[in-house]
Amino acid sequence: MADIFDYLKWRGDIPFETDPFNEVDNLVLAELAYADFDGILSSGSIKTTLREADRRYFETHSRESIKEDSGHLARAALLMDGMLSGKRFAGTKLTYYVDVVNADKDMQIAALTYLLPDGSAYIAFRGTDSTIVGWKEDFNMSYLPETEGQRSAVRYLNDAASRTRRPLRVGGHSKGGNFAVYAAAFCDKKVQDRIISVYTNDGPGFRSEVMKSEEYRRIVPKVTSIVPDTSIIGMLLTSKAKNMIVGSSAAGIMQHDALTWQIERNRFVQAEPSALGLFVKESQQKWLSNIDDESRESFVNTLFSVLEATGMDTFGEMKGQKLRALERMFDSIKGIPKERQAEFMEIIGGLLQSGTHVARNAITDRLKQE
Repeated sequence: MADIFDYLKWRGDIPFETDPFNEVDNLVLAELAYADFDGILSSGSIKTTLREADRRYFETHSRESIKEDSGHLARAALLMDGMLSGKRFAGTKLTYYVDVVNADKDMQIAALTYLLPDGSAYIAFRGTDSTIVGWKEDFNMSYLPETEGQRSAVRYLNDAASRTRRPLRVGGHSKGGNFAVYAAAFCDKKVQDRIISVYTNDGPGFRSEVMKSEEYRRIVPKVTSIVPDTSIIGMLLTSKAKNMIVGSSAAGIMQHDALTWQIERNRFVQAEPSALGLFVKESQQKWLSNIDDESRESFVNTLFSVLEATGMDTFGEMKGQKLRALERMFDSIKGIPKERQAEFMEIIGGLLQSGTHVARNAITDRLKQE
C-alpha cells in the first residue's frame, strides 16, 4: 500500500510543468507543517530553501529516533528527504513561520508559507498538536461562533498574501484544515480572489452561522475536503464542501493519521464511507442537536479543568506519567461542585445514548431489509 513517502519516491522527479499540482502534493505540504521549525525558519520575510531547512533541522534531530516514532507529528519532518530527492519540490522555499500557543486565549496556531517551483504559494496551517490547549480549542468550536485561532488564521493569511504576488493555495490537516477554510472565507476579498484552491484534510466543519455567511458560500466551490473512509475528526460539526473519501491502511480513529492514506500514482485511492464512520457521524450530530451552547461550554470547561489539574501541558506528558495524571484528575473531579459533576455526567451519558440510539436504528433498518 503506497503512502505519501512512496509518492515522493516514485513521482518526486516529475516537475509541476509535466504533472500539475494535485491533492497528494497538498497533503505533503500540510503534513510537513507539523515539523517543529522553531529556530530554523524565520517569522519574517526571510526565505529559506527546503534544502537548508532540512540541513538545519537534522543538525539537532536524529533521523533514526524519528523513524522509530509511530506518530505522524514526529515523522512529518522526514518528508523533506523525499521532497529533496527529485525536481518536483527541490526548488521550494519556506518563509513566514509562526508557532503560537496561548493558554489564556485557548489558542494554538502554527503556519508557514511554501513558495513552490510552479510559481504559486501554498499557505499551510498546522493541525492540533499534543498540547491540551490545542485540543481545547477544537472543542471550543462546538459552541463559539469564532475561536481565537480562527481569527489568527485570517490575519496570517492576509499577512502572508501581502508578502507575495503569487497565486495562492491554502490548506491544512485536522484543525489546520478548518483554519484553512475559515481563513480563506474571511480574508480580504482581494486576497480571496487570488486563491486557486483550498484543502481541508480530515478537518472539522463549522457551526451553522458560519456556513450561512456569504463569505463561506463564496469560498466553498474552491474547497477540496479529503477524509478517510472512517473519518471521525473530519465529521465533527458540518460542512458544505463535498468530501473526497480515501482509503487508509489504518483502522478507526487511527485513520486520522494522514500518513496512512493510500495513494496510487498521483491520486488517492477512492473508498466508500465505512459503517463505523457513518455511525460516529450520526451519533455526534444527534448528540450536538440535543444540547445547547451553554451546556456545551460548561462541558468543555469542566473536561479541560480536569485535564489541566494534572499540571501537565501535553498529552505526551500524561502518557508518560499515567498514574500521577489519573490521581490528579480524580482529585479534580471530587473538587467540582456537585451540580457541575451531575451536568458533566449527564452530557457524557447523552453522548452514549445517542450512539446507542443510532446503533439500534441501524440494526432495525438492516433487519427490515432482510
